[in-house]
Amino acid sequence: MAASELSCQVSEENCERREAFWAEWKDLTLSTRPEEGCSLHEEDAQRHETYHRQGQCQALVQRSPWLVMRMGILGRGLQEYQLPYQRVGAAKEEREETSIQELLALEAALGGRCEERQDVAEITKQLPPVVPVSKPGAPRRSLSRSMSQEAQRG
Repeated sequence: MAASELSCQVSEENCERREAFWAEWKDLTLSTRPEEGCSLHEEDAQRHETYHRQGQCQALVQRSPWLVMRMGILGRGLQEYQLPYQRVGAAKEEREETSIQELLALEAALGGRCEERQDVAEITKQLPPVVPVSKPGAPRRSLSRSMSQEAQRG
């Protein structure tokens, strides 16, 4: 599998505000791969000859620092994907855990109570009733007449 890569480098400098930015990423990768379902194989037993040919395609992957990735086969269009955001910084294991005292101090600073707060009982009575899900292989119940009429009415 042959591949070619194109890298990008961007740098900016603002001397007045004493700011600088620098980024480098693999922008474009073009690789040649065997094309799935596109092969030819012939054998001639009398002449003891074989012929094999595998179709090839050029796969294109384009990345950007804005977490957008475009992928596809060259000449057939690209599919765009928005990559999930990944926090830059310390790994989860390296981060400090917030202590109970810090959480209580934050809660006190916010006034201790949310104005729009509701009790759990108020929230759950607004929800539809819970219907148990039958397990696979369990005998199915038929709906009674009143339940089936209710289901038809919506």
